[in-house]
Amino acid sequence: MDVLDQVGLRLRAARKARGWTLDELAARASISASTLSRLESGKRQATLELLVPLTRQLGIRVDDLLADEAPDPRVRRPAIRRDGMLIVPLAPEGSPIHTYKITYPPTKQCDELKVHEGYEWLYVLSGRLRLRLGEQDLVLTRGDAAEFDTRTPHAMSAAGGRPAQVISIFNETGMRMHTHSDPPRP
Repeated sequence: MDVLDQVGLRLRAARKARGWTLDELAARASISASTLSRLESGKRQATLELLVPLTRQLGIRVDDLLADEAPDPRVRRPAIRRDGMLIVPLAPEGSPIHTYKITYPPTKQCDELKVHEGYEWLYVLSGRLRLRLGEQDLVLTRGDAAEFDTRTPHAMSAAGGRPAQVISIFNETGMRMHTHSDPPRP
């Protein structure tokens, strides 16, 4: 559908959102109801002369009637490998929510407990995830979820002989700790 073809549909949606009839909006904008009807149905070409009074009455901008090209919704970011984990970004760069699919490899022992600012929410997709959280030593399985303050000492690893796949959601601070390598030590 052409961008201009959508003007009428958006105009009608804005009118209906305010609960106005064709006659009510036409009277407010000082145009005929038949002209407004033809605009909304796409049978009359939209001009600024017609749109400006209509958008003023509706409390919207002319730009609001023009469709923006929808951005590509696919996330195309490279996977991150860190400490044996495979971290696949599931949200675009700069997204307010940092979401990852993390694959923890099977290991004999859990990493050292870490503490940092932030929060983490996770959901186990497959395998068994060992979550050490403070004094607790938990094993989460497929379908289990957890949420915790990352200022609590914590560590995660796969439990058993298979990898564990997890969806993890972090706030900004937690995201930096999990996806960026520590700087090299001198």
